[in-house]
Amino acid sequence: MKKLFLSLLALCSLSASADEGMWTLYNLPQAVYEQMKGYGYELPYDKLYQADDAIMKAVVNFSGYCSGVVVSPDGLVFTNHHCGFEAIRSHSTVEHDYMLNGFYAKTLADELPNKNMFVSFMVEQKDITDRVVTVAFEKMDRRERSIYIDSIENVMSKDVKAQDSTLRLEIKPFYEGNRYFATTYRDFRDLRLVFAIPKSMGKFGGETDNWMWPRQTCDFSVFRIYADPKTNGPADYSEDNVPYHPKHWAKVSTEGYKEGDFSMTMGYPGSTSRYLSSYGIEERYVQNHARYQVRGVKQEVMKRHMDASEAVRIKYDSKYAQSSNYWKNSIGMNKCIDSIGLVQQKRDFEAQLRAWMDTTGYFTDKLDFGKLEQLYRQRINVMEAYMYWMESFARNDELTVRALRAHNGSHPVGHGKRQHITFKDNSEAWDYDTDREILGVMLKNYRQQMQSKPEYLPAFYTEVIDKKFDGDCQAYADYLYKHSKLLKKKARFYPMKKKFMKDAGISFGFDLTDIGNELRLKMGQMNDSIARLERYLCAAKLRMEEDMPHYSDANFTMRLSYGQVKEYNLGGKPSGYQTKAPSLVAKMKTGHSIEDYRVEPEMIDLFTGQDNLSLCFLTTNDITGGNSGSPMFDGQNRLIGLAFDGNWDSLSSDIFFDSQLARCIGVDIRYVLFMMDKWGHADRLLNEMR
Repeated sequence: MKKLFLSLLALCSLSASADEGMWTLYNLPQAVYEQMKGYGYELPYDKLYQADDAIMKAVVNFSGYCSGVVVSPDGLVFTNHHCGFEAIRSHSTVEHDYMLNGFYAKTLADELPNKNMFVSFMVEQKDITDRVVTVAFEKMDRRERSIYIDSIENVMSKDVKAQDSTLRLEIKPFYEGNRYFATTYRDFRDLRLVFAIPKSMGKFGGETDNWMWPRQTCDFSVFRIYADPKTNGPADYSEDNVPYHPKHWAKVSTEGYKEGDFSMTMGYPGSTSRYLSSYGIEERYVQNHARYQVRGVKQEVMKRHMDASEAVRIKYDSKYAQSSNYWKNSIGMNKCIDSIGLVQQKRDFEAQLRAWMDTTGYFTDKLDFGKLEQLYRQRINVMEAYMYWMESFARNDELTVRALRAHNGSHPVGHGKRQHITFKDNSEAWDYDTDREILGVMLKNYRQQMQSKPEYLPAFYTEVIDKKFDGDCQAYADYLYKHSKLLKKKARFYPMKKKFMKDAGISFGFDLTDIGNELRLKMGQMNDSIARLERYLCAAKLRMEEDMPHYSDANFTMRLSYGQVKEYNLGGKPSGYQTKAPSLVAKMKTGHSIEDYRVEPEMIDLFTGQDNLSLCFLTTNDITGGNSGSPMFDGQNRLIGLAFDGNWDSLSSDIFFDSQLARCIGVDIRYVLFMMDKWGHADRLLNEMR
């Protein structure tokens, strides 16, 4: 058994559940594998990573934000519906609304290509810490470290590409930067949409059920990898490309499971912070509050406009889903931090770590808890303002996105004073009136939240909004949308000319950038020191518990998580470990009063009488964002489901794994196949997987 955190248990120790952990595969500890076998894993160790048919070879990074699995000899890929959301939306129109009505490509020729989408297969991973970490490296700040690691990555990438031009290599820090691994990938860039069910089913329950249990959501979509017809290797999109033929793919099982059965997820968890100090958790709490406060305001505007127009709904479906997902996650995480007393648990652990350091002398010259606390106290107010700035203005309305890009990240074309910036016409992705109102409410809300920090208000508040618009933020937003050329098609902006700053939107973006830079600069003065001390904190923990295996925090590299199919108990009430069709029909019948349960009438007919059809299930697998679409395997590496969510009662799991409450929610593969068969009549796909 391994330990992750010390808790209130005996006021000094907490042994982590055997289920806990997001383990790298190439160096999976033998003790972990033995525990997997004890839970019911039936195959040899090398069937995970080393063998020609190792299951990891069927698992993919899906477009850099989700996970997926190859399920056929012709490159068919399963992932979550919400992972395919933007692809489905981008192909939708009012006339052909695939988001609303679903989509099935009846032939290969009907499968839809997607811009900027890809899947990545992990080829190899290895520890290169000895090559990276030197005495000089230890003294570098974060910027210097980044430059140094990039130089090593460039050299190693050239060596890899010299052997195989289709490969790429990346280096990432593990264990808070105490170790470094190099991972080699092969990317396939021609990914096509094959099958999507209606949104009513793919997102059944909406925000009402998001992060909740019980669930009945059929959260899946189907894509296909295409390859060069001559090499079966990666290629940019071409009509001449053919379905990719993998050497190995996951076999689908329809045998099901029972409570206590082995379950394993494999995918790309995005980010966790389980080594984080108590002071870091207090700061995370403040960040979460800023996130859900701003997103709640923004989402109200989006929802109102989406309800009023089908065209607007199509444009904003994906944006709204992305925003609301971590709006609710942030609310739930703070709730859990409070309910389990997580800050105090971490303080108890840190007290024990200090006692160990005093006894052994280890790290006493490096890990200064008093300094760490002082730095966080200095940074937390700046971080709060920065979170409000980011949530209010970064990646929100289209004009603000362009205004910021004009000063940050846009690369002018041309020479001298003829250098200019242009923006592509993406009018199909946003709505003028919706974005205009979003900017107005964001401006008003940001001012309200900064009442105690007026020094972080951009200059346009006093110089323009107050003087020219009598403090009316919406009037200022309306003016920007009407008079700035940022939204004009084919408009050119010349940064080297004086009139560049005369555009109201450009001036607006400059003031925003000025405050953003000020906030980043203030935090930057503390960030390096905090990161160094957090790194020492992790190293000290690993040394104190060196007789136990430890996994690194998630960083969107492939990880294995193992556990069992299992319910949980909250307040003496068992949750049950799976849902079946009658529970879905019961919710559907309340659709007249609960919008998130509203479905097409045919769906009620389809599921009525299917009393034994399993829908979703719970496992003790350890997951986080990025694991969406991760395959869930049984003890024989057979696919039994797709992970798509965690449960509300353990939303602090990114920083603390509660073995009693933490659960992974998956869609049963039999539910997936049922929808493909009975609703989609996708015989060619079902036959392909046999």
